[in-house]
Amino acid sequence: MQPLRTTFHPDVSPGDISNNSGLILIVRHAARGIIVKGEDILLLYTQRYDDYSLPGGGIDEGEDKVAGLIRELQEETGARGVHNVAAFARYDEYRPWYKSDADIIHMISHCYICEIDAQLGNTSFEAHEVSNGMTPLWINIHAAIAHNEKVIAGSDKKGQSIERETYLLRVIVDKLVAR
Repeated sequence: MQPLRTTFHPDVSPGDISNNSGLILIVRHAARGIIVKGEDILLLYTQRYDDYSLPGGGIDEGEDKVAGLIRELQEETGARGVHNVAAFARYDEYRPWYKSDADIIHMISHCYICEIDAQLGNTSFEAHEVSNGMTPLWINIHAAIAHNEKVIAGSDKKGQSIERETYLLRVIVDKLVAR
């Protein structure tokens, strides 16, 4: 999959990820779905952070990336009949890790374009996703970008992933949305 971008959280420098830095690095792979119909895109709105993001999440140990994508889409959006899956791009980021088993996480997001059946089924969110107020919805991609940009510019609620998500949405507009 073509690497699109690599970013470093302000508290992590490229030197921090070297073998001799003494910091513990873990790697996590995620699959993210891009489902576009005209200028509308299926996203997750998270009330806690007041942002829009691509549906998807962590790939389980030993799980195929596309199988992980399909599982995440079903869990987070109720998507059925996921088909025509095609690799889009990879987004890498390094950021501080909040658990005691490591200092830094290298998050590798594998993004896929796909199609789904028109009707969404029931979601099966994890407890933290429910408490964060996650909701799947179709939204105009330009409106989602404008909303996220407003949150980035002035909200103290923003989560760590909003810059990644907004960047990806801009690339999706540039590469996939008909003008």
